[in-house]
Amino acid sequence: MNNLEGKVAFITGGTKGIGYGIAKALLAVGMRVGITGRSEENAIKIANQLGTNVIGVGADVKNIKSQQRAVDKVLAAYGQIDVLIANAGVGHFASIYDLSEEQWNNTIDTNLTGVFLSVKASLAAIKKSKGYIITISSLAGTNFFAKGTAYNASKFGLTGFTQALMLDVRNDDVKVTTIMPGSVSSHFGGRSPEEGKDWRIQPEDIGQLVLDLLKMHPRTLPSKIEVRPSKTAST
Repeated sequence: MNNLEGKVAFITGGTKGIGYGIAKALLAVGMRVGITGRSEENAIKIANQLGTNVIGVGADVKNIKSQQRAVDKVLAAYGQIDVLIANAGVGHFASIYDLSEEQWNNTIDTNLTGVFLSVKASLAAIKKSKGYIITISSLAGTNFFAKGTAYNASKFGLTGFTQALMLDVRNDDVKVTTIMPGSVSSHFGGRSPEEGKDWRIQPEDIGQLVLDLLKMHPRTLPSKIEVRPSKTAST
């Protein structure tokens, strides 16, 4: 994929944060992009803001029919899918005493089952193009913390899922990587990026990392990448 111009990426949760940063990076090198969001109206609005060669589709990653519809729309628009970025995710953080069943189910269904469904919906197209699947996990997929029972479980599961997926499809010339970011300046978990938080990873940094992966020699596969801020808030 050294020549990325004209290649097509399908990005779940591409209307803000990491997904948006990745979309901008891929569009800048001439790729065509389909982004999803929970609201079709907002996904189309954000796609229009991003410019040309991008479409927005409303999709629920927890629903296979909704995911398949989104994939079919991207295929109808661009004829192929070369890259899946399974990025959509949520965060509910609470002690086990306070974490509700609804919060648990939403976290697991979005962060883990949602990626499974994204892969299932797009795998035939990715296999045809001998493409690339990139999941966005987290350092929480290897480091546990208090009030993280749901989120840790989802991201530990996602890391394991992605590595097993990599072994399933590698001989079909499909590459698979999971990216595990630490603190990112984004709207994740209902937060707003704060002024003076420049120590955090920026979404465009993850976009650059995705580009580096896509341009890597095909004989080499970085299958799991941990990425964290160079410094902490206290330094």
